[in-house]
This record gives sequence, structure tokens and C-alpha cells, in this order.
Amino acid sequence: MKKLNLTEETIDGILETLLKRSPNQYSEYEATVTNIVNTVREKGDEAVFAYTKQFDGADINASNIVVTEEEIKEAYSLVPDELVEVIRKALVNIESYHAKQKQNSWFTSEEGIILGQKVSPLAKVGVYVPGGKAVYPSSVLMNVMPAKVAGVGCIYMTTPCDKNGKVNPSTLVAANEAGVDVIYKCGGAQAIAALAFGTKSIAKVDKIVGPGNIFVALAKKAVFGYVSIDSIAGPSEILVLADDTANPTYVAADLLSQAEHDELASAILVTTSSKLADEVEKEIERFVKILSRKDIIQKSLDNFGYLLVASDMKQAIDCVNAIASEHLEIVTANPFETMTYVKNAGAMFLGQYSSEPLGDYFAGPNHVLPTNGTARFFSPLSVDDFIKKSSIISYSREALQAVYPDVVKFANNEGLTAHANSIKVRFEDVK
Repeated sequence: MKKLNLTEETIDGILETLLKRSPNQYSEYEATVTNIVNTVREKGDEAVFAYTKQFDGADINASNIVVTEEEIKEAYSLVPDELVEVIRKALVNIESYHAKQKQNSWFTSEEGIILGQKVSPLAKVGVYVPGGKAVYPSSVLMNVMPAKVAGVGCIYMTTPCDKNGKVNPSTLVAANEAGVDVIYKCGGAQAIAALAFGTKSIAKVDKIVGPGNIFVALAKKAVFGYVSIDSIAGPSEILVLADDTANPTYVAADLLSQAEHDELASAILVTTSSKLADEVEKEIERFVKILSRKDIIQKSLDNFGYLLVASDMKQAIDCVNAIASEHLEIVTANPFETMTYVKNAGAMFLGQYSSEPLGDYFAGPNHVLPTNGTARFFSPLSVDDFIKKSSIISYSREALQAVYPDVVKFANNEGLTAHANSIKVRFEDVK
């Protein structure tokens, strides 16, 4: 990791380095993804099955692309009962949290005018679940539950299978527990395209959510507009904001919890204590030697790991807001007070016992978060992502008569005489 004193130049350099990890920077893959998306759009199942054979080595066809009830039962027999119980406990927390986000339709009425907003769930949603280097049943729960709470009509899930056509059993158990309606054995950019345009075997959806590799991210970017998407996610990142009260062992462990995701993950400490930075550095060196993914962790730390020492807490918080990290841990003497000055973060973890993995798996708030500085304007995945809103307008004759001259003047000012006429014919003899 690089240990640096904070300056404006330091922050600018770090931001430039971090933004290189964005999917928007990988233009060399876009042509490949565009070709896959267009081929699936034109050839449907034929292309999906061919790409699945090419990339995953699996012989998938119309008769076996959908996961069966028997396969789900088999998955339960392969997953330890203890893990199933943990999944169910996590689901309770996730559902409870997202239930508080649910919105209701509303109406106001005054002197012949009724205005309102009708809230409706999306009809069909596609959830993408990775199945390559690592398996994340937690992502199944986080993507599916807010859709279920929102009342989405049908939830379709796509996930890669192995060469034998098998899907990871913990992924299937999580999907079944969360209430997924249909599971397809299909991954990569071809799965995203299939969900966006529909094929004979795969349903066309209204929105696609879920993480994936660079090909999945760019495919989501390519189909946006044909369908809605959650976001174009980048590599994982954590920033710990700490003062001299923080425990260096805890801080080091938390930084490494994200560095192990992949070589592009970033782990950053911003602190007002040079002593803490030194102690955290020593603890990181100790932990890396004993962790199972140490090679990945080391590459992540070498390229995107920083120990940043600020002159005071204001400078530290300015840095935090500039980086706008996906995960932010605040480990200060009064983290709730410090939090009030933070404007940009995907999720905030307050205090030394609110370790980031708690949010990944169990606490309840969604772990699908904005990355690559997009926490400046994006929010975590929520129930809001699975609803749409319609405006309601109803005027009585008397209410319209009271304002119609104003509407006519506005329309005429814009040169839209048909707009004006649409109002005038209700009260004037237009010739």
C-alpha cells in the first residue's frame, strides 16, 4: 500500500487512478460485447446456446435451460442445513429493512382538482447472478428481495452453469428461498441480451439488475434504453475514515475484506493519525501472509491501496467526499457526529463493531451500491428500483374554467396553437 500525506494533488492523483477501473474505460471489450448482444438479438436461442457452449463449455438447449424443481431439491441436499438457516435469517433482516422503503400511491383533492401519484411495481425483472471465479448467494438475496417487496410480477434469474449443466447449489437455494420464479442456466453478455430482447426460451424483462464481470457490465450498458438497469458496477471498494481512537487490527482486517474481491478492488484508509497508519500497515502485512486469497489481495493493495494521512478531520472528510466510496467505515470517537459531514458514500458503517461484511451478508440494507465515485449521484439498490410512478390529474369543468386562460396564454407563447385549442374548445366557440 502507498502511504501518503493528503494534499489536493494527492487526491486528484488517486481519483484518476481509481477511475481507470471503471467499465467505461474498457473500450477494447465493447466491440466484442456489441457483437454478442446484436447476435443474440437477431438469432435468439441459437446464439445463446452457442455462446454458452463457447464460453462455459455447457450443452444447453431449450429442454434444459430452465432449472427444474428436481435440481432445486438436489441443491438443498448439497447445502449444509446451517447455511440454509443463515440464509433464512438474513432474508428476514433484508426483507424487514426494505419493507420500510415501500411507497404508496397518494392523492390530494381541492375545489374540483384531484392530483396524485400512482405507484406500480414492474411486471418482469431479470436478476443476473455471477457463477465464475466466485459464487455469491448473498447477491441473490440482495437483488431479489427488494423486487419481491415492491411486488414485481415475475422475477427471472440467469446464472452460469458448469460444463455438466449444474448451477452452484447455494445459489439455487438462495434463489428458491428468496422467491425467484424462473432460473435460467445462462451467463455472460449473452444472458443480458437475452433478458433485454427475449428469446423463445428466455423471457423479455423490463429491468435487469445484478453484478457481473466486465462483459456483463458492458452488456448492461449496451441494452440500457431497451430495458432499465440498476447500474454499471465497477470493482469493489472500501474507505475507512479513522482517528487515533481506532483499533488498527480491526481497520486492517476490514480493508482486506474488500481487497480480496479481485485485483481491481481498492482499499483506502484516511486518518488524522500517522501512528495509526503505521500500525495498520503492519497489521495488513501480518494478515496478508495468512489469508487464502493473498495473491489477489496483494495485487489489489499494490495498485489501489492507500494509507492517507490528513492534517485534520476536515481535510480527511473532504477527501472522503471526493472519493465517494462504495463502502465507508467511520471509526472515530463520535462516528454519528462525523457522519453528518459526509455527503458521498454508498453505505456507511459506524463504529468499530460495524464491519463492512456485516452489510454484505446479514444486517439488512442492500449491498448493491454505487461504485467508482458514482455515490455522488447514485443510491443503493432499493424498492424504488422496482417500481414506476404515474402522475394523476383530474379537473372538474369549474376548476379548468378558472385557469383555462392561463393555460391558453402559456401554449400560445410557445407557438403551440393546437395545445391552446385543446383547452379553448371546452369554453369557446372556436372557428
